[in-house]
Amino acid sequence: MGLMEGRVALVTGAARGQGRSHAIRLAREGADIIAIDIAADIPKVRYPMGSPDELAETARAIEALDRRVVSYQVDARDAAKVREAVAEGVARLGGRLDTAVINHGINLAHTIEDADAIEVWDLVVGVNFSSAWYVAAAAVPFMKDSGGAIVITGSAASLIGVYGNAAYTAAKHGLIGLVKALALDLSAYSIRVNAVCPGTVPTMLTLNQMSLDVFFPGNPDATYDDMKPALEALNLLPQPWVEVDAISDAVLFLAADSGRSITGIALPVDAGFTTQQPGMNPKLGKQFAELSQELEVAKANAD
Repeated sequence: MGLMEGRVALVTGAARGQGRSHAIRLAREGADIIAIDIAADIPKVRYPMGSPDELAETARAIEALDRRVVSYQVDARDAAKVREAVAEGVARLGGRLDTAVINHGINLAHTIEDADAIEVWDLVVGVNFSSAWYVAAAAVPFMKDSGGAIVITGSAASLIGVYGNAAYTAAKHGLIGLVKALALDLSAYSIRVNAVCPGTVPTMLTLNQMSLDVFFPGNPDATYDDMKPALEALNLLPQPWVEVDAISDAVLFLAADSGRSITGIALPVDAGFTTQQPGMNPKLGKQFAELSQELEVAKANAD
């Protein structure tokens, strides 16, 4: 019997990346899944969002595990449509909801001096912070009887400052306040509320042209592999990033009975990044490029 046998879990941002991994992991442990994703590009976001085909692929992977799944293409910023999707999904899967994994988010590097700084702020805070509240508000009425768990995807940027990314940092910090407030408010229903705070994860949110432009400005030949030495140098553990399945492990731990006595925490899963870093400065692309080169030279000399 799996750790989530007989339960129903809602997962947002489920079309690909961390959301898909979390949904499949919970299904593998026995949960039926309500999968939600915007599955459409968002203006100003400089990398492609998930697609309807990718959301359908997530659903097929869950069905292949012999679990039930219902999926909805919904923008989490639309509170009314989120409520409708959650209510319909719960009804179609038997009238219960045990877990809500609020995972969706975007990243858009910027500064306060940018001409579109206010527009970027409203967009990033709306997607990453306000809509997390909307999803939680839609889920909680169906969780009162079963207790269960809400797991919110924060970030290393929930715990430290990040240069050149004020809206993202503020929104991710805000999620930790939301976690603590909801943990207090929902304790009467035995609903646990926690956050996982990933470091760098090799999904589209990180592996995109925007990141290459930030790390290696003016270098059109830069690749994702070029980022690895610098990213590894930022972590305590000898790895450039945290694989997505490690984040899913943490989500499962907090959602299942293994986390039954844990609420109100922010769990870093970041290879030690936040332990040693006062804040990552992605605007200093030249510094990262030079560090990458120095590490490659040192490695070659060691060989």
